[in-house]
Amino acid sequence: MKTTTFLTFVGDQCGKAKEAIEFYTSLFPNSEVKSITNYAQGEAGGTPELIKYGVFTLNGTEYGVSESNYAHKWSFSPGVSLFVDSDSEEEIDTLFEKLVAHDGMVMVPLDNYETGDYGFGKKFGWVQDKYGISWQVNLAE
Repeated sequence: MKTTTFLTFVGDQCGKAKEAIEFYTSLFPNSEVKSITNYAQGEAGGTPELIKYGVFTLNGTEYGVSESNYAHKWSFSPGVSLFVDSDSEEEIDTLFEKLVAHDGMVMVPLDNYETGDYGFGKKFGWVQDKYGISWQVNLAE
């Protein structure tokens, strides 16, 4: 049995999945787009320029992706996020800045734990990127 994080781009984000996975795979070593299947002409759920199903990896971890132009009543939520643990402060700082750049939103500023401790690292931040995906970045102890 295997579990995989699956990202579905809908609403305002529909049509941006390819751009997003190209951006994400550029941020992490050992990352690649493994496969992309687009919708066929006239197929329900999308158009030929949209991703019906795709697979990519970020530092060896596999993710699934799709897009749908249906009028879904949901989208991405910060309640579910991708958590990145690193033992390199430089990696955490760089990743946070790149994710926040170009219309990202800081949800928890990247900072050292001087006044409190979340209990899982030395430095932590939370950002929502321009595609609506929420990321937690953590400098491991």
